[in-house]
Amino acid sequence: MENRANLDNITIVLHRPHFPENIGAAARAAKNMGIHRLVVVDPLDCDLTRMLKMATHAAEDVIGQMEVYDDLREALAPYQYIIGTTARTGSHRRTVLDPRQVAEKVVDLSRNNQIAVLFGPENRGLANRELKYCHCLVTIPTSDAFSSLNLAQAVMVMAYEIFRAGAAVPETFTPKLASSYELEAMYDHLKETLTKIHFVNPENPDYWMQSLRRFFSRIGLQAREVKIIRGICRQIDWYCDQRLTGPSAPDSER
Repeated sequence: MENRANLDNITIVLHRPHFPENIGAAARAAKNMGIHRLVVVDPLDCDLTRMLKMATHAAEDVIGQMEVYDDLREALAPYQYIIGTTARTGSHRRTVLDPRQVAEKVVDLSRNNQIAVLFGPENRGLANRELKYCHCLVTIPTSDAFSSLNLAQAVMVMAYEIFRAGAAVPETFTPKLASSYELEAMYDHLKETLTKIHFVNPENPDYWMQSLRRFFSRIGLQAREVKIIRGICRQIDWYCDQRLTGPSAPDSER
């Protein structure tokens, strides 16, 4: 699927993850959304077998190309824009955006800049000394009843929003609408027919037609649909004339 974001310029950075299974699951989530670059900083356990078990065969390449650093500052050095994820907000922290707002910024920035999305340890998240490297902060909204997210879940939410924001808008079919000439002829015909069957007040039919005009304007009639409505009117006209003058053949065009 074509994406306006340059996903090759986006990297998921995991700072001090505790469990290799979470690294593997994060790699899988990132690849699901077209992100292939993963950086791990000072992991507590780097068991490759346990990582690959959660990454599955599909994301083996993300684990295989994963970069591992001992120091966060060094790991973040190549990036021009760093997004820090945090569940904690407060008066001492900068303005915190939601994932969709951040994703919209990333689409344009990713074309000419290296972007890092930084996640903290599972037990406490990122501290202020780590968030100082970030250009913006983001919090994933959750229910107050249970706000804790698994690391891989958080990676998936952020990766999904970036992918979604950059997704090309599919072309939609726009039908050719009826012309004003066709519509006005239809309204004249409707007014005549509805007056004939006493559906509208013959003393002021234009007033009663206003509601029908508004109704059809909201729909946006196509020329084919105008012909159908006029065909219904002709059939009503024929039926009314038949009642008054006796049987005759209806108009062949309906």
